[in-house]
Amino acid sequence: MELLDYTHNPWLVAASFFVALIAGFTGLSLTKGLSERTIGQRKVLIALASVALGGGIWSMHFVAMLGMRLPILFYYDAAVTLASALVAILVVGIALLILHFHKRSVASLILAGVIVGLGVLAMHYIGMAGLELCRAIYTPGGVIMAIIASCLLSVAAFSIAYGQRSHRNILLGTVCFGIAVFTVHFVAVAGTGFVAIDVTTEVGPLIGNEVMAIGVVISSFALCGAFLLTAVTFLTPDQPASPKSAEPPKPAATPPVPTKASQIPYEQEGRTKFIDASQVAIIRAEGHYTHIYTAQGQFFCAWSITEAEKRLTPGSFLKTHRSYLINPAHVGSFERLKDNGVCHFDIAGLAKVPVSRSQMKAVREALGI
Repeated sequence: MELLDYTHNPWLVAASFFVALIAGFTGLSLTKGLSERTIGQRKVLIALASVALGGGIWSMHFVAMLGMRLPILFYYDAAVTLASALVAILVVGIALLILHFHKRSVASLILAGVIVGLGVLAMHYIGMAGLELCRAIYTPGGVIMAIIASCLLSVAAFSIAYGQRSHRNILLGTVCFGIAVFTVHFVAVAGTGFVAIDVTTEVGPLIGNEVMAIGVVISSFALCGAFLLTAVTFLTPDQPASPKSAEPPKPAATPPVPTKASQIPYEQEGRTKFIDASQVAIIRAEGHYTHIYTAQGQFFCAWSITEAEKRLTPGSFLKTHRSYLINPAHVGSFERLKDNGVCHFDIAGLAKVPVSRSQMKAVREALGI
């Protein structure tokens, strides 16, 4: 069979790269700071990030395919095309679950990058299998080059973006992700030939470039909307939130309440007793109440974690996490993890307390490290 000549529309090629960048930024920004959220919130944000990254991979591919000019009329199988999008979203979701629900290490970053790299290729080749009246012919060298480029670039993107969850690394990871998806597509296409065929093998209804363009515009519009929402948060990470969603004010900004600030009430044997705050090592949130931990044991306190933070003398207790206040004088050791940490105590029932990424600097300064 004679191979068909094809060209690319440079504007749509540029647009495909822009779509890949938007998807990368949106997905990587949505997963920033997940260690400070509940498991349910992590799952929701990972699902959204998977749709952004996987949907962006799919959108980039078909924006580039719309820019490809062949001398024949061809169509897409709607079912196969949809399957390629779902595969991309599923594979990205698996990679993000590995990064956010397992201990992050060099091995997990490489594994996640390879999974996404293979997912990009799977989406590409499944999408190409959806062509009707036109068949793609691959060369072994082209497939091997696409596999190597996809895995290496994806590993680089995730290693940079997750090596340190700073704004700079997320932006660099975004560029790497965009380059990875863009490069893999055109490396794969460069190793592909196209021939005209007369027989269709459709699984679902056929769609032309016009309908495909509408689908791509809708998906790209959704990505742009998500991009704008995440960009606002990304650019103003330290600005105070609106009154409805603002975090409780810090002790330094709150006037002291005229109560026994050096003592903490707790319930025992039907009576309210008091313990000196210096004897308390940890205060842990439990719904609208708290538990206090001392060398003598664990006790129930009617204060909420917010009230405890307000009432206690500023500097005597330190917030390490949205659910914990600690007394630095009782910390036995400190363990630095990837982007957060752990304070260890010799306290029965609660030997360690998590330190969120946002509180790392304050905790380290208080401990003198």
